[in-house]
Amino acid sequence: MDANIVLRIKPALNRFLHQFNDCFGRVSTRRYLDIYIEGQLSDLERKSIEPMADACGEPPRNLQQFLSLFRWDEHRLRDRLQQYINRHHSDPASVGVIDETSFVKKGHKTACVQRQHCGAVGKVENCVVSVHLAYATPQFHTLLDGDLFLPEETWSADRLRCQEAGIPEELTYRPKWQIALEQYRRAVGNGLRFAWLTFDEYYGRCGEFRRELDGMGQNYVAEVPVDLTAWTRRPEVLYKAHTRDCRPGRKKHYPRLKVKNNPRVEVRNILSYSRPMQKQSWINYRVKDGQKGPMVWQAKHLLVYLADEDGLPSRAHHLLVARNALNPREIKYFISNAPEATPVEILLRVAFTRWTVERAFEDSKTELGMDHFEVRKFLSIQRHLILSCVSHVFLSEFCLKHRGEKSGANSMPDTNRNRLAGSAVDQRGALFPEIRRSHRSAISVNTTPQYQGASQPLATYN
Repeated sequence: MDANIVLRIKPALNRFLHQFNDCFGRVSTRRYLDIYIEGQLSDLERKSIEPMADACGEPPRNLQQFLSLFRWDEHRLRDRLQQYINRHHSDPASVGVIDETSFVKKGHKTACVQRQHCGAVGKVENCVVSVHLAYATPQFHTLLDGDLFLPEETWSADRLRCQEAGIPEELTYRPKWQIALEQYRRAVGNGLRFAWLTFDEYYGRCGEFRRELDGMGQNYVAEVPVDLTAWTRRPEVLYKAHTRDCRPGRKKHYPRLKVKNNPRVEVRNILSYSRPMQKQSWINYRVKDGQKGPMVWQAKHLLVYLADEDGLPSRAHHLLVARNALNPREIKYFISNAPEATPVEILLRVAFTRWTVERAFEDSKTELGMDHFEVRKFLSIQRHLILSCVSHVFLSEFCLKHRGEKSGANSMPDTNRNRLAGSAVDQRGALFPEIRRSHRSAISVNTTPQYQGASQPLATYN
């Protein structure tokens, strides 16, 4: 990337980072934000602290202390970023995506590291795992938040080990779905609204998580495991005792299910044996346009009833079964609490919006070095994850402005048949070439702090 392009991009980055000035109490600390973000956006082969510091002629220790010791408010910076996205990318068709990613690490000193399933290599490996919330609109997607997952037995129960890794005393084990729920509430508190939320079967299998979202009025499309059970017909519920039930003996609680009722069935068996499902033909839907052509999945749909925390039937939920048209053995099951009249193509499109977070992880790791961190302390890793979100938002906006308008093939309608989305940030290559000390005078940042006050559905192919 030549100097003219660098000089053209730099003022936009200055304006973008200017909004975070009040997250730093000292100008000397604030300047490291520019160094860190520029390093992540550069074309350095390795984007850990030492190469980024060397590239701009800064002692690596200073950048290490920026993550670990210097006083600045990383929580306020994250909130500012989410408020910025709400102001500039708010959309009535937005989709929130919950997912996790992992980072392979050696040894046992890095905060939250343990042998566990590592999605980055597809097997059990020594790694740390972080839970993330992403945001997608028809034109834009980015990462909103990221938190380290603290394992229970190997870390949370060993407070001395936690102390050595800088993990706060008040921070204890939380299931990943609770971390995701906290991130969702935080984003909503910063003004963001999601027309939909979607997540994979690890989160979809948790009934408490789904019920919490439902209680907050949040529409979701959740992938669920094949052994999730549901009723295909609403079972009868008794709300008071009848005369024949007033015999002496153990007192019965009401409301309760009637004794003679149809049983709950695993969703894989609903697909195989339910008559309403058997009568349906598989319908082809173009989910999105990939590099190798249209991605087509076939779908069937049925309204089912889930059991609540008391074992009683919920209101009707959508059961969506999708199989890969090119590989019929690849079958996915989804549950949604959307209104009953919601079209199948909308549910399917929302479900497959999850690919945007995978793309965000890929771009963050390959282009921004999100997995290049070599720090060990908890605070340093948390700050690195938040700064990576800042870099990804700027990267996504840059690509949005320079890629041109994309065709409507990836758009999707919302529950009112307005267009929803899931188009990709299609980018390759760093925004900044490797920046040496000699370059910095030409593109330096003003580090003086400025304080602020606080509707057409998809086509189907039969």
